Order: sequence, then C-alpha cells, then structure tokens
Amino acid sequence: MEELQNKLNRIDMSRLPRHVAIIMDGNGRWAKLRGEDRCMGHVEGVNSVRKATELSSDLGIDYLTLYAFSTENWNRPQQEVDALMHLIGMAIERETPDLIKNNVHLNLIGALDRMPKEAYDRLRRCELATAHCTGLTMTLALSYSSRWEIVEAVKKIATSVKSGEINESEIDDNLFAQHLATSDMPDPDLLIRTGGDNRISNYLLWQIAYSELYFTRTLWPDFGKAEYADAIIEYQQRERRYGKTSEQVQQES
Repeated sequence: MEELQNKLNRIDMSRLPRHVAIIMDGNGRWAKLRGEDRCMGHVEGVNSVRKATELSSDLGIDYLTLYAFSTENWNRPQQEVDALMHLIGMAIERETPDLIKNNVHLNLIGALDRMPKEAYDRLRRCELATAHCTGLTMTLALSYSSRWEIVEAVKKIATSVKSGEINESEIDDNLFAQHLATSDMPDPDLLIRTGGDNRISNYLLWQIAYSELYFTRTLWPDFGKAEYADAIIEYQQRERRYGKTSEQVQQES
C-alpha cells in the first residue's frame, strides 16, 4: 500500500492522459504457470479490470477502453469461448451497483450481434443502468477488431455517398472518425499492453496514430494499481510532439 501511495505521489495530476486503452493479455499464461485451467486466468483477470477502473476513476481519467474479446478470439476452443462469455456477463452484472456508486458509465463497442443472448442482455442492462453516470466512461471492446470497425465505417460512408447525403469531396479524417465505433470519445493518449508481446493485435489502429505505447511483461492478472501507476508515470515522462520538433514543443509549453 505504501509502495502504491509513493507512486501515486509521483503522478502529475495536471498531465493525466484523458483516455487510456488497454490490451489485457496474459490470462491464459497466468493460469498455466499455476497449473490451472485457462478459464481461471480470466476469472482472476476480472479483479485487474476492477483495479484499473477504480484507479482511473479515482485519478479523474475520463475514458478507459479495454480490449476484452477480439473477433479473432471466436476461433479459440468453444469451451473457453463459452466460459468467457458467461464470465463477462456475470462479472458486469455483479459490478453494476459499484459502477453506479462510483459514477462509471459502461459503454460497449464491437460486433455485439455475434454474442450469446444471455451475455449480451446482461451487458446491455448494465449499459442502460449506468447511462446517467457522468464520471469515467469504461468501454468494453467485445467481438471487436479494428479492421472490422474500419470496414464498417467505409460501408456507412459509401452508403451515404450513394444516397447523396455526403459528397465525396467532404470525406476527410474528421468525417471518417465520426463513423467509427469510438466517435463519441477522444483518441487514446496512452495504450497499455500487458503480457510481454509488443504488438497491437488489431486494436484501435486508426485511433492510436499518436498514442503513447507502453508494453509490460506483467501478465494481466498481476497488473494492479501500482503497475498502472508505473505506466502513467512513464507516459508523463515522454514528450508528445505530433510531428513537430522538440524545440517547437518546448516553445509552446
């Protein structure tokens, strides 16, 4: 606890990332290292979701987006997929009162029509129950991939051009972003990936063009508030230039 507080004291509250996105990787390996079934890793991973949500809310971060289940994850063994869907629905239902208590709004993005009805209904109930909350927006990316999202955006824009609602000359970065699943939130300032792999895995590819990337070998179930604080501290030590020179950034600060 003292270690965590020391790290929190090092965080500059005036320079917090507004939006943090996390690739929660390593549940299966965490379980395997302990001789447990992979599903036990996912169960333990729920605790890390709670810790990340609590710290984000306590610090005043506006958006937390979690890569919970990719479109590629449907290719995993059916037993694991079924267990994950059940766990996600049950966990969100159980956490709904605390989300409301902490003023956290649940948001969902992804091809949700592919999800089992029971899990989908539980998630939607929580989303509706927290719709009035004005604090942290916690987004779960479920049955999501960035390529899916981009293709869907292209389809929407093409339909609007065909109907005459949009002129081809009006298509630019801003218009395209308005047709993404994340259109109502800013791009992530910080992307964290746990588990030791240094790749993006088809996650928010458009949105992370200028995000700071933080990779850690810590497996997701072991990623607590102290590890989250480490990521924020490193983020604050970086210089975000957005294509400018370091001298230009320093002159503007």
